[in-house]
Amino acid sequence: MRKLPFPQWFRCAPGSVAVAAAAARAAVVTLVSVAALAALTSTAATAADFRSVTDATILYDAPAVRGKRLYVAPRGMPLEAVVINEAWVRVRDRTGELTWIERKFLSEKRTVIATAPNVIVREQARESAKPVMTVAQDVVLDLVEPPASGWVRVKHRDGATGFVAIGQVWGL
Repeated sequence: MRKLPFPQWFRCAPGSVAVAAAAARAAVVTLVSVAALAALTSTAATAADFRSVTDATILYDAPAVRGKRLYVAPRGMPLEAVVINEAWVRVRDRTGELTWIERKFLSEKRTVIATAPNVIVREQARESAKPVMTVAQDVVLDLVEPPASGWVRVKHRDGATGFVAIGQVWGL
């Protein structure tokens, strides 16, 4: 069996095993400290933490402006926050794709996006209610009230309000 040579930095002088062991323990402590710091500065969002885009902005593949620019998110677009750190947020869009956005471009304001080709907004929260309007797929609507009984109250940017079945929108 052939012995492989150790790199020079790995060799220990006779009697210095204790020094090498101490150095190894220090390295482990450093790694644990770095992991703990990362956990403190980056928070995983709990449940479904939805936000909306404040102004049209770029979505990146990494948490840095030097990252690859993937898409432009329009104003009001709902995004699910997955990981939040000081300056960046990892988000999921309605297609399930994960990207990064600068935190300053996200708002706590809640919006939803129409997922069906023709979403009917109704006067009341029931299927038989009179239609107020029909919105096309990918239209962003402001969330007026939280969902109840399978319906959610929304507002169009033109001012019209009504109820939409929760299965026809994303962002809840």
